[in-house]
Amino acid sequence: MGYAPQVESNSGYRRSTGSPRGEARRQELLERVTDDLAVNGLVDFSLRRAARAAGTTHKVLLYHFDGADDLLRQAVARLRQRRIDHAIASLSEERGPSTLAERVRVVWPMLMGEEPGLARVLDQAMGLAMYDPDRHRELGRHASAQYLPILTSLCPPEWSEDRKRGVAEMILACLRGFLLERLISGDRAGVEAGFESLLRALEREEQISAGDE
Repeated sequence: MGYAPQVESNSGYRRSTGSPRGEARRQELLERVTDDLAVNGLVDFSLRRAARAAGTTHKVLLYHFDGADDLLRQAVARLRQRRIDHAIASLSEERGPSTLAERVRVVWPMLMGEEPGLARVLDQAMGLAMYDPDRHRELGRHASAQYLPILTSLCPPEWSEDRKRGVAEMILACLRGFLLERLISGDRAGVEAGFESLLRALEREEQISAGDE
């Protein structure tokens, strides 16, 4: 892999106590680091690089964050949330598509979209989670924790929570697989064909549900 965030210890530094002022400062720093990640990716990420981007020192970052890996996780999560917010906004703009398949079609370009900064960094983050799971497993876990709620919310409200969760897991697994296939093979036509098959499966799932009522 061509990217490996550098580990830097925060031993000896006291942490932010979570006061309103301290939290506001922490959020400001996190936003600046997130913007830097969106532009420059994960290559050679370190506290010192993050400090330069945030206009502060690595000691200040260690006051607010539990080391480089903690800061990286939070910045990646914030980038991912931007993507999710875009997906939610796209649903609103479409004035409430009526079926599960239609809703997935609307959010697909945003959840697995083309925004250069978001796409590159989030792809790199998943690569780290697979390449070094002992250290970066949480990057993958946090991704699922962020994506699954929106995918669950796309399901018909009358479905049971277990059914919503199962279908949301299937959708997430398929979309991730399509993304990986697109990255590896560059076969956009094949990915789009697979995505259309997923939509047909979701249509059948919803039809079965309607027939059971």
